[in-house]
Amino acid sequence: MMALDRVYDQVVDRNPGEEEFHQAVKEVLESIEPAMEKHPEFADARIVEQLVEPERQIIFRVPWKDDNGEVHVNRGFRVQFNSAIGPYKGGIRFHPSVYIGIIKFLGFEQIFKNALTGLAMGGGKGGSDFDPKGKSDDEIMRFCKSFMNELYRHIGPDTDVPAGDIGVGGREVGYMFGQYKKLVNRFEGVFTGKSPEWGGSLVRPEATGYGLVYFTQEMLKSANEDLKGKEVLISGSGNVALHALEKCNELGAKVVTLSDSDGTIYDPDGISGEKKDYVFELKQVRRGRIREYAEEYDVEYEDGCTPWEFDADIALPSATQNEIEEEDAQKLVDNDIIAVGEGANMPSTPAATEIYRQNDIMVGPAKAANAGGVSVSGLEMAQNSQRESWSFDKVDKRLQGIMQNIHQTCYETSKKYDDEGNLHLGANIAGFVKVAKAMLDQGII
Repeated sequence: MMALDRVYDQVVDRNPGEEEFHQAVKEVLESIEPAMEKHPEFADARIVEQLVEPERQIIFRVPWKDDNGEVHVNRGFRVQFNSAIGPYKGGIRFHPSVYIGIIKFLGFEQIFKNALTGLAMGGGKGGSDFDPKGKSDDEIMRFCKSFMNELYRHIGPDTDVPAGDIGVGGREVGYMFGQYKKLVNRFEGVFTGKSPEWGGSLVRPEATGYGLVYFTQEMLKSANEDLKGKEVLISGSGNVALHALEKCNELGAKVVTLSDSDGTIYDPDGISGEKKDYVFELKQVRRGRIREYAEEYDVEYEDGCTPWEFDADIALPSATQNEIEEEDAQKLVDNDIIAVGEGANMPSTPAATEIYRQNDIMVGPAKAANAGGVSVSGLEMAQNSQRESWSFDKVDKRLQGIMQNIHQTCYETSKKYDDEGNLHLGANIAGFVKVAKAMLDQGII
């Protein structure tokens, strides 16, 4: 559709150099053409033109002192992309690769991901080019407090509710929430991913990884396949990867790889039992390197390698954006992978996605398969509003039900638009139509 091509060209012209954002927009626009034909009112109201432009972009400086008293200055970001179906919701990322294009890509994806959950959450994202790696707890605390000295003006339980992301876990959320509370003199549900001792939800740390596996399980069921007995490649060894590993083990699959920025381990016997406990302690407590697992258990370690060259049945990319390129996708095809569940945000390049499509590999797109974390964040918001704390089992069952519903929504939408099983199309159209209708209802023009 020529109109959507023009929108994409305008996005590129108005946002130069923001390649990740361009990629995210193009992937959505290429999917929603059938919905635009079915809903000419969206074109009349220029819904797409509005949707690709954030409602608000905030960029600010973050000065902080290291333990030697030296002053550093980083840059902070918050992009509040769309609030048509609820307050802005999306994580905060601390990583040296962060710039405005990364934040806009993540915020744009968050619009559709949050819409698919069925919960009342709009899309937003934030972060900084600060690198927490190698920093002391005191340095991270000073940075988080300085970051919040500006961000507090723009967030609130009914306005914008951040959470964690890469480089931002419970420690960082605690420091930021503490500073927010001091600045506004209110204890309120302005963050998710908090400790359960002071308003956080059980299952939140596990939610993205668990949700990824629940979605993948539903995707396999739709093809009369079963997760039990399958061999699984997982990339990364952070929160998403480790909890996907845990849930795969629980459901009878065998995970044979994990990775970090240095390389990949391959354990053909499976990373379970004592070995699973070891890798959790290694990465979440000692913050060590994945090669230490290989040294401990005498398994294969490939320096500078990704997991995609190994044989398995299922791939769960859970590290970062664009980690699977065209040649990686071809390796997955050659190694007889039947399904890819995207645990990271946009982990497959467009060329890789095309390889999946050409070879009939089932794909759980990130904005659907990765939605478990924000789903439990939405449940945490509900608990905060009600001053309640739900049991682990209750939250886990709600999460499983949400992921099943997301898969059903994506699958049924793909059928409705004559491309049964294309969950990329189903996720994009289902999320887009929901947000677009809300924008029309509210007269957002």
